[in-house]
Amino acid sequence: MKIVHSVADLRQALATTRRPAFVPTMGNLHDGHLALVRQAQPLGDLTVASIFVNRLQFLPHEDFDSYPRTWEADCAKLESAGCDLLFAPRETDLYPEPQTFKVQPDPALADLLEGEFRPGFFTGVCTVVMKLFSAVFAGRPEGVALFGKKDYQQWRVLRRMVEQFALPITVVAGETSRAPDGLALSSRNGYLSEAERAEAVQLSLALRSLAREAVALAHALPQQREALEARALADLRARGWQPDYLTVRRRQDLQAPGAGDDLVVLGAARLGSTRLIDNLEI
Repeated sequence: MKIVHSVADLRQALATTRRPAFVPTMGNLHDGHLALVRQAQPLGDLTVASIFVNRLQFLPHEDFDSYPRTWEADCAKLESAGCDLLFAPRETDLYPEPQTFKVQPDPALADLLEGEFRPGFFTGVCTVVMKLFSAVFAGRPEGVALFGKKDYQQWRVLRRMVEQFALPITVVAGETSRAPDGLALSSRNGYLSEAERAEAVQLSLALRSLAREAVALAHALPQQREALEARALADLRARGWQPDYLTVRRRQDLQAPGAGDDLVVLGAARLGSTRLIDNLEI
């Protein structure tokens, strides 16, 4: 696996590549990231990953400085998973000057759920991904970018961004990787204490329960669906969680569902000091 740090070196390393398959990450890699790398391999003529902890998507009170950075372990994992090229820019490589031009996503998709509780988050995500896309795909007729469905809203936002800007990039989703007990794999799971880790699976269980109830009430009125969501929130609070949302939405645009829509249940909740997110397509 070749490792480069500057945009110029990345472009030189990609000079003969026609169709890169790209997996952007913030490092502290787990099996979900590696599954995306393996999924990428048959989709392009070179498998590229990036590691960059993006300051723009962290709110002032969030964990940018303490976000786990596990460089040597990450490199070993990527190489063993078959990554060909790792782009690991320093902050000055990707942001050589203050990033005053930013990508503002559609508020109808980005300002609800995660965007409501983390204002500005998706602007930071879209801006850094657009810069990474420019670095990886510039001058190429086509490319593939892979994102995990665990960050369901993020995947939807980025796919819509690619469509809106008519980028020659196919966005491919990877299914959520889970621990044997059902907990969605996340870089932030490492923050959990032993007792919190045992409790953490309750978020996925709450979503499964909400999904079953939503299917049973397939033609529910909005107030019936809201009552289901309120009960799910109350049940988590009773276990000591601080939930932001547990909700049933239309997959396509994460709006309130109507009859016949494909559905997804999504949740975000804080357990101790750790905020976890998860989702389940119905």
